[in-house]
Amino acid sequence: MPNEQIENIIIIGSGPAGDTAALYSARADLNPLVIEGMPPGGQLTITTDVENYPGFPNGVQGPELTELFRKQAERFGARFLTGSVTNVDFGSLPFKLTIEDEKNIFSKAIIIATGATAKLLGLKSESRLMGRGVSACATCDGFFFKDKELIVVGGGDTAMEEATFLTKFASKIYIVHRRNEFRASKIMQQRVLNNEKIDVIWNSNVVDILGENDVTGVKLENTISKEISDMPIDGVFLAIGHKPNTDLFKNIIDLNESGYIITKNGTNTNIPGIFACGDVQDWIYRQAVTAAGTGCMAAIDAERFLEK
Repeated sequence: MPNEQIENIIIIGSGPAGDTAALYSARADLNPLVIEGMPPGGQLTITTDVENYPGFPNGVQGPELTELFRKQAERFGARFLTGSVTNVDFGSLPFKLTIEDEKNIFSKAIIIATGATAKLLGLKSESRLMGRGVSACATCDGFFFKDKELIVVGGGDTAMEEATFLTKFASKIYIVHRRNEFRASKIMQQRVLNNEKIDVIWNSNVVDILGENDVTGVKLENTISKEISDMPIDGVFLAIGHKPNTDLFKNIIDLNESGYIITKNGTNTNIPGIFACGDVQDWIYRQAVTAAGTGCMAAIDAERFLEK
């Protein structure tokens, strides 16, 4: 048994899931400690207008919503420590976490809320215009592009789903795919190819996104001829997948083939006392409100575990 203080609950990651878990466990008088990585707050910190989170009829900025989550959790006694967890030992109780390869901390229960990261193209213009016409979430941002012309980048089921969803708002969708055939399921492909609002630009990559304060167009490179052309467009949606932030837990916690944490009976992982919530275990919905819901569940599950 280590001499250091043993926490009741440590939450790895902030954002809607981690902060909600902190709120509920703090109200249960468990004095939780949140280890928030960089950037604190997860994907919401790079989101501008959030108009689909309940309780904000006029919308709210992503960073502001993140700050409100944190303040509410702190009000009930949750503590926050900025740093990266670089190693974990879940082999026995109390569980051990190493922060920045230097400091060890111990806990009776762990809630993992490390989220997922949208795969990006790696363009400087992409980062600069994120939230200003560039998005990785059609259900989050599609509403803002009514009667606009959009590009969806990708060729899998996610790209087909995003493009089909965006036809509810946009006047025209162009799917840009680097090959001459999709890897999406046949039924999803047919849904897209039969939609008169959607055209496909085959054998092409987006190599730059144009615009100063908002997206005005893209540069496309033909993967066969290497020809570069400019195309005016109002928005770019990236649908090349998400990567769950689970590298730290490989070969320790059960993950699915895509790297997401497998949970059962709520938010329980394969290790008793280790729980997971939010986008790190949700590859379907990926919404702030659903992440917050599973954060609540994880806190309740952890509290019940500690009571035993």
